[in-house]
Amino acid sequence: MPKVSACLCSQQATSPSAEGVRTDPLKPAQPEFVESREDFKWVERLIPRHQIPPIPEHPNYPTPCGWVPPRDPPPDLPYSVRRSRFCHIPVYQRFRKGGSRKQTVIAHIEGDIWALEKELEKFLPAIIGRNPAIQVNEVARKIVVKGLVMEEVKKWLLEKGF
Repeated sequence: MPKVSACLCSQQATSPSAEGVRTDPLKPAQPEFVESREDFKWVERLIPRHQIPPIPEHPNYPTPCGWVPPRDPPPDLPYSVRRSRFCHIPVYQRFRKGGSRKQTVIAHIEGDIWALEKELEKFLPAIIGRNPAIQVNEVARKIVVKGLVMEEVKKWLLEKGF
């Protein structure tokens, strides 16, 4: 039975051209490129910004989408809730166990997270009719509340000035 052999090398690697000889056939050739300062404006758009852009001014608030800027100066509280990178209040819904466990998550908390938890314990019983089950995660700077109270907590944080 005849043996079949295959060459896995490229033609360029086996027979070097007159332009240049590569010493390592396994190392790919460097592509040619041209530096252009004119074309760099297209690259700059892709580089992420190091600073959050300033909040745009609007003639009246809330805007048509319901957005309200944070109060200036910020409220004098032992904690603060920093806005997300899109300037929204970081309160989210979370569904676990196939949707049977519903939770509200407050993120980006800075300062005394336990003071915020105590104020939530005073505020939420009027909304949900019972003492809320609240979990504080100091490391992740989040508070998880059992139940869907996202809109109520967002309004409450807006009233506080966040």
